[in-house]
Amino acid sequence: MAEEFIAFSTPVISQATIAEVVTCLKSGWLATGPRVKQFEEDLKKYLHAPYAVALMHATAGLQLSLECLGIQEGDEVITTPFTFVATLNTIVHNRATPVLVDIDPITYNIDVTQIEAAITPRTRAIMPVHFAGLPADLDPIYKLAAHYNLRVIEDAAQAIGSYYKGKIIGSFGDLQVFSFHPNKVMTTGEGGCVTLRDAALARAINVMRFHGIDRDAWNRYAKGGSVHYDVIQPGYKYNMMDLQAAIGLHQLQELEGFIQLRTQLAMRYHEMLADVAALTLPQAPKYDHRNCWYLYAPLVNSEICGFSRDEFMQKMSALNIGTAYHYQAAHLYTFYRERFGWKVGQFPHAENVAARIVSLPLGAHLSLAQQERVVTVIRKIFGV
Repeated sequence: MAEEFIAFSTPVISQATIAEVVTCLKSGWLATGPRVKQFEEDLKKYLHAPYAVALMHATAGLQLSLECLGIQEGDEVITTPFTFVATLNTIVHNRATPVLVDIDPITYNIDVTQIEAAITPRTRAIMPVHFAGLPADLDPIYKLAAHYNLRVIEDAAQAIGSYYKGKIIGSFGDLQVFSFHPNKVMTTGEGGCVTLRDAALARAINVMRFHGIDRDAWNRYAKGGSVHYDVIQPGYKYNMMDLQAAIGLHQLQELEGFIQLRTQLAMRYHEMLADVAALTLPQAPKYDHRNCWYLYAPLVNSEICGFSRDEFMQKMSALNIGTAYHYQAAHLYTFYRERFGWKVGQFPHAENVAARIVSLPLGAHLSLAQQERVVTVIRKIFGV
């Protein structure tokens, strides 16, 4: 009999979370309401952020951040080619131009030493991505932003609970956008949020997330509320539901435990795979940080093992081990090649990592015994 399949990622949902969702369903208030408000308050407390705006997904957070900052046609936004394509898509949706900077070959985050050369008179913002939960080197980025009068939108979709130089991501800087997708460190089913310190900008994002209406539904339909409202901008339908927040309230309480488990598993991978020459394991930068370990993603060294990353993933699947691919280098997708003329070889570090990276099973769903089986299968495949 084949051994049970070990998934790359599966959300762990507690009984308390399930009970909260049932209570929410029975309450009759399913859309944006008191649980979203409480979730935002809890996020502000955890992230030490003055403002947190909960949304239906992180993509909405990136789009609204760009739009409410006034990013528009003719503007440029500097970002990385090694990210989920939503990062670039939101820039294009705002009719701006993404300008790419290659990644650091150690951290896989944007190479901060190359950013200044990419700045032009049309540059309006820098959008670093905290890949796999590892914070980008933010001090040089914010120094450049201050010097050139730019805004910084941190794509922190993968970095809830990560720290940079002793400060949690979300507690400082300009804007941060987090994701609560089911495969992230914590989840609300789908969902995301923007954290920031600018009251006017927080107000603008809050208005734009629900049709441009000048007050929340909770304020209109609660006892004593007024049904009258004004529309001050043509907004979107990007609001988070109370059903989502019902999950998030408990996931946020459990987040530190999730991160501790992920860190333990990541360190065990480090130890158990240290002698496997066919893999290049994730490396840490020199600056102080805490990685929330959204991913544990080594590189496959095909010149040593004799087969590709894709073939490795197929071999893992055949032995009932799930893996994942994060990510294709975004500039090589058809739309981006044709729209902006990007070519193979233009961002060599991103292309090299994208061709070799593989995400191993990681998360609170993974037992130590299951991890040992994952490692046993890896060693079998590589013959070590």
